[in-house]
Amino acid sequence: MQEIIKLLIGIGVLALGFPIGSYLAKITKEELKSGKRWFGIIIIVSLIGGVIGLILEDDVLMFSFFFIAIVTSRSLKK
Repeated sequence: MQEIIKLLIGIGVLALGFPIGSYLAKITKEELKSGKRWFGIIIIVSLIGGVIGLILEDDVLMFSFFFIAIVTSRSLKK
């Protein structure tokens, strides 16, 4: 039961990454233009870290990296 609750909380936090990323993209347009390459690198590293967290079965590591990847990718979409 505790695992299900932790998983639901993690998914909820990941879902919050979408509006947070959109908001950050809206207020930091100048930085996004100059740092587009670095944001791509952050997304790739975060996805790799999330997969490693999944393999190691470390929920905190996995959700943290996937949250960073979601926020950064949403920032690039705007």
